[in-house]
Amino acid sequence: MPGPFDAREQAVFIPLAIGRPLTPTGPAVRTQALTKKYGKTVAVNGVSVEVPRGGITAFVGPNGAGKTTTIRMILGLAKPTSGDAWVLGEPIDDPKRYLPRVGSLIEAPAFYPPLSGRRNLQVLAQLGGHGRDRVEEVLRLVSLGERGDDAYKAYSLGMKQRLGIAGALLADPELLVLDEPTNGLDPAGIREMRELLRRLAHSGKTVFVSSHLMAEVEKLCDHVVVIRAGQIVFQGPLPKLLAHQHGLIVRAHDPRNHARLAELVTAAGHAAQVQDGRVVVEAPPDWGGHLNVLAMKARIVLAEIRPRAGDLEETVLSMTGKGGL
Repeated sequence: MPGPFDAREQAVFIPLAIGRPLTPTGPAVRTQALTKKYGKTVAVNGVSVEVPRGGITAFVGPNGAGKTTTIRMILGLAKPTSGDAWVLGEPIDDPKRYLPRVGSLIEAPAFYPPLSGRRNLQVLAQLGGHGRDRVEEVLRLVSLGERGDDAYKAYSLGMKQRLGIAGALLADPELLVLDEPTNGLDPAGIREMRELLRRLAHSGKTVFVSSHLMAEVEKLCDHVVVIRAGQIVFQGPLPKLLAHQHGLIVRAHDPRNHARLAELVTAAGHAAQVQDGRVVVEAPPDWGGHLNVLAMKARIVLAEIRPRAGDLEETVLSMTGKGGL
């Protein structure tokens, strides 16, 4: 007889028994010089971060930067090579002390396709020692109450992701850790996920979510941690990150003039480089008027000139040195 989960789909759920009540002091997650090596490859290199309790913290960086490896160490799924970490005040070398208060979804949800969403959750609830009333509650939380009796295989990708989060919520965790929960979703699914995570944060839970969608991070998160090549390059409130970088983004009506425009800016004493079909200028935002005059004198028509500060994607890309996340 087949088991409750499709072996072709892999995910990590941690919906264990309900643990102790929330301790309101200290960060939800704290790491100190956390390092993970695979042979000679250093996947995570001396990471020290603090994830504040409450709200939503984003963990961002390019593919291969160390996000998933860090998360796996935090959840006790990978052993650090060196360094320390604490989750909800408990050391990660003894996961059973904190995992009952943590819910997570790593990679794609793993459910048995022919079973309904409700039945899949009932199987998880039975394994975790949770009552059936909790199944109905989490179905409502993720807005799947009316679709609970539909087969999992009939769910859209967004519904499957929400059911995965429902599984992670069975234990009513204090901390919810999600690795790329919007991966592969269409715009409607991304919006549904955003609204769900906001509701969970407003209910008092701490949400720690990795993502490569900067527009979503900017709309959703209170706190941001940026990682590059296994090292933290920024952590702090979102407004502080948005204010981190200053400059101008300039586009000429004719892209062939971008190189000439960059030369004019450099001659005027400011650094400039052509990136992704536009010119990035390291100058105060109020220098834009002078730049416009320079372009006019050179007979270059500008199609766009705007401050760089406040552009989260530009800021993160400049920190990580990548053309894509």
